[in-house]
Amino acid sequence: MQKFSTKSGPVTPSHFHSISCFGCFSYLCYNSAVMNENYDIFRCMLLIRRFEERALAEFSTGKLFGTTHAYIGQEADAAAVFSLAGPNDIVWSNHRCHGHFLAYGGDPYRLAAELMGKSTGLVAGRGGSQHIHWRNFYSNGIQGGIIPIAVGMGLAQKVQKSAAITLVFFGDGTLGEGVLYESLNIASLWHLPVLFILEDNRFAQTTPVEKGVSGSMPARFQAFGIKTWEVDSSDVLEIHSAAAQAFQHVRENAQPAALVLHTYRFAAHSKGDDPRDRETIAQIRARFDPLAIHAARLSFEELAQAEADVSAIIEDAFIRASADPFPVLQELG
Repeated sequence: MQKFSTKSGPVTPSHFHSISCFGCFSYLCYNSAVMNENYDIFRCMLLIRRFEERALAEFSTGKLFGTTHAYIGQEADAAAVFSLAGPNDIVWSNHRCHGHFLAYGGDPYRLAAELMGKSTGLVAGRGGSQHIHWRNFYSNGIQGGIIPIAVGMGLAQKVQKSAAITLVFFGDGTLGEGVLYESLNIASLWHLPVLFILEDNRFAQTTPVEKGVSGSMPARFQAFGIKTWEVDSSDVLEIHSAAAQAFQHVRENAQPAALVLHTYRFAAHSKGDDPRDRETIAQIRARFDPLAIHAARLSFEELAQAEADVSAIIEDAFIRASADPFPVLQELG
């Protein structure tokens, strides 16, 4: 296993030499006023941050249906991973899926419409916050339920001799689900092209990780002979460096790999149900905010441009979605 952390030395923008024009970056490649990789990465993370902040604000007004799980604080994970994903790769996300979807290249307007239950939403308003689908992107809120599905898709890709791989995201809470270990066993035995991405945000809903997970997280994957990379950092460039190696291993060897990302969730588990100490969270946010870390690499003009562009996109998305119609019963049959 290779482990990366903020103590391992500086990571430079050259680590993004393999950045693709897919995901959030397919949009940015054609719309950035300032064309450089650091700007594009920052703008992608900012898009996620501002979308989630607006979604939480709209939830408090009663405009959203169901629940919502914000990705605030974890934006660097999605930005780094989806800078490496290809257009034919299959993605399985979980209940905290908005950041993954936006970094994948999804439309903020259609996501906002889905959260509001509108007919113009990603699945016509029927999936809400946790159950969305677009192109090769799928999400489901059932804890651990997506993992065997992702492994099955990896098997299908192997049978079809596809060059694509399957990505599956899950959190530290899923480490308590037995189906995860059954899936790891099959993926390893059958040499399936699946990248398991564990986002350890240090709380399973309200349970601190030290009270719910014993032993080593990477060792869980290594026990099945799965090569594992671990990153304990909020720096998007460090995460990208490790993720690039994990992607390369899966693509070149058609074998599974694991990427363990230790991150921080700044917002509540869902909506406003957050019993954590507010002072502690504020201290963590001041030290480990991925946007603040990466913003230091940009000029004032670039930061202002990104904020203006993203603010316009988010405002347009939620205003348009608010005005859209709800689905009618006949359309839901």
